[in-house]
Amino acid sequence: MTAGGLRFGYGTNGFADHRLSDALSVLAGLGYDGVALTLDHQHLDPYAPRLAPRVRRVGRDLRRAGLAVVVETGARYLLDPLRKHRPTLLSAEPEGRAARLELLRRAIRVGAELEAEAVHFWSGTPDPGTTREQAWQRLEEGCAEALAEAERAGVDLAFEPEPGMLVEDLAGYRRLLRALGGHERFRLTLDIGHCRCLEPWPETRCVELAADRLAHVQIEDMRRGVHEHLPFGEGEIDFPPILEALRAAHYKGLVSVELPRHSHAAATTAHQSIEFLHRTATIGAPALQGPPAPTHASSTPHPLPAPADGAPARQGLPAPAYESRTSHPLSAPADGALARQGLPAPAHESRTPHPLPAPADGAPAPQGPPALDHESRTGGAGGNTDPAEGRMPAHTPPALAPKEVAPI
Repeated sequence: MTAGGLRFGYGTNGFADHRLSDALSVLAGLGYDGVALTLDHQHLDPYAPRLAPRVRRVGRDLRRAGLAVVVETGARYLLDPLRKHRPTLLSAEPEGRAARLELLRRAIRVGAELEAEAVHFWSGTPDPGTTREQAWQRLEEGCAEALAEAERAGVDLAFEPEPGMLVEDLAGYRRLLRALGGHERFRLTLDIGHCRCLEPWPETRCVELAADRLAHVQIEDMRRGVHEHLPFGEGEIDFPPILEALRAAHYKGLVSVELPRHSHAAATTAHQSIEFLHRTATIGAPALQGPPAPTHASSTPHPLPAPADGAPARQGLPAPAYESRTSHPLSAPADGALARQGLPAPAHESRTPHPLPAPADGAPAPQGPPALDHESRTGGAGGNTDPAEGRMPAHTPPALAPKEVAPI
């Protein structure tokens, strides 16, 4: 069911301890409109035997539950059991880049079979010794090959800027889009928490700047300068203006909750999240009768001009005053009871506005919040994105074992 004209989904990486069929059943019962399905060893493993019948079965489950789907490729250890999120399109080893590209090809074919709204991916981080020029060249080449597969399959790609990766912000996405000739299928996943974490604009302005390319939105709470995905109410984000900005942009895709470190309380967290989103989406939503509600002040016509590389414009809309949410844990539903009860609104307290200048590569801004803290954090890509993360000390990981490559 839609709420205030928006469609809400939930990431299956937040249901890692559930069978996929059970996760879909729970999410449909809670009132979600779709899922962001991460292909992983426990959820539709793209390298396990009998992929084609498994994909067809998941397609039937999705249709039966009335759930839309976006296919995601951010599993932590699907390709390498020792290094998280490795290899990538930036990897120094050609065979590593080929392995990542093969995963994207398989995800695109799965997405086509499931009639997915998009297939999501990110850049990754360069290996030590790789220059930025080399990393960008590899990324552009890999994306071009993925786009060729997507064009053949009739599937949109939804690229996500990820804090700490080569492409971590909207300016980086626009640079990559230009390098790919503005390809119509190279669209965008906008993570609202990432906007709070590091973009130089308020979150509503990020929605406006991204609106002409949006294929998928991820949503969660977050704090400035810290890449940690938090349940709603535990961070700093003021959500009603953001949902209104999405409505004003006429965005029709999924808005998917991204909480990959909450599988231990998946059903409860998903229940609390959809209650929060449904309640929040009604604030400022157009009335069913009478004249439409006025457009939110931060909304502008679309598409908006792309920011220049490394120098996003800061003119235009002033930064809104933000309000800091206090934590408001909600009572867990009784076993088997997934009905949506009315829940109290969270308390607010004021905080100061802060559009902040974008820091230079690798250098924290001289004023404002601290530099991004990736250590021991988790996000859409699992958090800590340091290039050396996951490497075994004083040990060279064994050669990547080739994966089975077969048509779906």
